[in-house]
Amino acid sequence: MAEEKTAALSIKNITKIYGKKRAADGVTFDIFPGEIFGFLGPNGAGKTTVIKSVLGFIFPDEGEVFINGYNTKTNYEKAMSSVGGIVENPEMYLNLSARQNIEMYARLHGNIGKERIDEVLATVGLAARAKDPIKKYSLGMKQRIGLAQAMVHKPKLLILDEPTNGLDPTGIHQLRDILKKYAHEEGAAVMVSSHILSEMQLLCDRVGIINNGKLISVCSMEELNRQMNPTSRYSIKVSDTGKAAKLLTGKDNVKEIETADDVISADIEEDQIASIVRLLVTNDVDISEVKKIESSLEDIFLQVTGGGIDIE
Repeated sequence: MAEEKTAALSIKNITKIYGKKRAADGVTFDIFPGEIFGFLGPNGAGKTTVIKSVLGFIFPDEGEVFINGYNTKTNYEKAMSSVGGIVENPEMYLNLSARQNIEMYARLHGNIGKERIDEVLATVGLAARAKDPIKKYSLGMKQRIGLAQAMVHKPKLLILDEPTNGLDPTGIHQLRDILKKYAHEEGAAVMVSSHILSEMQLLCDRVGIINNGKLISVCSMEELNRQMNPTSRYSIKVSDTGKAAKLLTGKDNVKEIETADDVISADIEEDQIASIVRLLVTNDVDISEVKKIESSLEDIFLQVTGGGIDIE
């Protein structure tokens, strides 16, 4: 029997109320070592409220948080000793250099050597600019130094709130590589909150979707796609869409037929696709491509939350 993993972060029934608004409403989930967990929702959905509750920046009205088994209410220092994080914009001393900022932060976590500081500066691609004062840094560079600070003590749990803010496409790609290595190769648990769904689709192992303070779904990327795609939708590039549509109309295993230019698309049971292809070919409809259509995470998010939300 496989040994059950202990959660790096366990959130139990977190509720936070501001006036009449429930910024977090009974939020419960676990994050495990070695995985990247995407915490997804539009701006104002409750992501930052939950993260601030985890890190002790605010106190929830109800619920408990456990980090590596330690309750943050009763054993805060031990719980936080293995956490690194960035919430909103990282705070730094602007007149000091990047290295000096990291050195000051490192002192909070005991005996961290020069080699580890060199390592994290290289990891975020700023070793050559380490002596420059932070005030000369762009927003994206500040985000990367913030990440270096958060990782310098090798936390078992890394929490990043909207970490791609200010990063260009190269920086986003680099961040993705850093986080995947940190989780998958070094065994840390990584929690990343975002409203940029396309990036999370490339990064995360599991996702939690929050809207209006309520956690709607927690599952793997594969499970989420299966839940929202109970049937398999295919696009078939054909020589005659009209003839193909007539041949497929009325078939029990073919639903929701649509045509556009030289492509016909339909919901087709996966084990029936070969027979559908044979049907078309034997009736002189040439096929140049058969492709399964997968919903993007953005499509799924809009379905799960009911749509009508302003997201990127």
